[in-house]
Amino acid sequence: MLSYWHVHAWDYTENVLNHPDTEVVAVWDELPERGAEAAAKLGVPFVANLDELLAREDVDGVVVDTPTNMHRDVIVKAALAGKHIFTEKVLALTTAEVNAILAAMEKTGVKLTVSLPRLNDWYTPAIEQIVNKGLLGRITYVRVRLSHNGATAGWLPEHFYNREQCGGGALIDLGCHPMYLARLFLGMPVQVSASFGYVLGKEVEDNAVVTLLGLNGEIGVVEAGFVNAHSPFTIELHGTEGSLLYGTPDDRIMYRSSHTGEQQWLEADRGVGRSSAFEQWVGHIQRNTAASDNIRMAQELTALMEAANRSAAEKRAVQLDELI
Repeated sequence: MLSYWHVHAWDYTENVLNHPDTEVVAVWDELPERGAEAAAKLGVPFVANLDELLAREDVDGVVVDTPTNMHRDVIVKAALAGKHIFTEKVLALTTAEVNAILAAMEKTGVKLTVSLPRLNDWYTPAIEQIVNKGLLGRITYVRVRLSHNGATAGWLPEHFYNREQCGGGALIDLGCHPMYLARLFLGMPVQVSASFGYVLGKEVEDNAVVTLLGLNGEIGVVEAGFVNAHSPFTIELHGTEGSLLYGTPDDRIMYRSSHTGEQQWLEADRGVGRSSAFEQWVGHIQRNTAASDNIRMAQELTALMEAANRSAAEKRAVQLDELI
């Protein structure tokens, strides 16, 4: 386990402990006191030197939960040491950093998987099935919203407002999920426009909206915030032949299509979802396969986040090809 900086680090620890083929054997942390405390809870050694930990023969892979601005250096070092890598999103802060990581992966052949959990929850493959059947026609508008009250209720750790460590606020943390879902349903856009709000006057944004423009006029809207008490996680898809709603506010998918001959909204079958990203990672290691779709989505997620941050800072629309 490489760091307990992220709020989900203990969730990933549970993933390791609960999987029949994995176990925690050591902990490193950029804050030695925090790392030593975690290691003591787990009954495993705390290794203060990262190079020393990565040299251990009993370490086959690492789970990376460091500050985001450390991802590139830590992940590249782990890859060059021959360790497989499971990491919290985002993979890195910039396209250049992602390229450095992927170059190390290609050189060493280690297996990388990025935690993009809402790609695997039941509603995502269920929505994909409806879209792939053509029931909505050509998708013209996508809106995905995810927001909580972590800032106003005070339960987010203070370091989540540190711009240097996080690379941003509500968008790059919580907004990653609606961003990769919007990209999944919309396709990769060509232009990104972002507006950030600072409701509580933090160093980073706590309220954000991003507009994505597709090559053929499709529009995506991504919304995220740390300042909303009861905002439901919401997905909307609208197309030339129908519309689909999830989470407005119930945990179900409703759709209406001109292809069904129905005049009312229908409820979609509830799917079973996919295996977790952690389980997929272990499977790729065991089968010697690559998480190609996951890595591509993570690569594109960083590009979209980088473009959104640039758009908000420069108060203009940013073309994706500016990042190449």
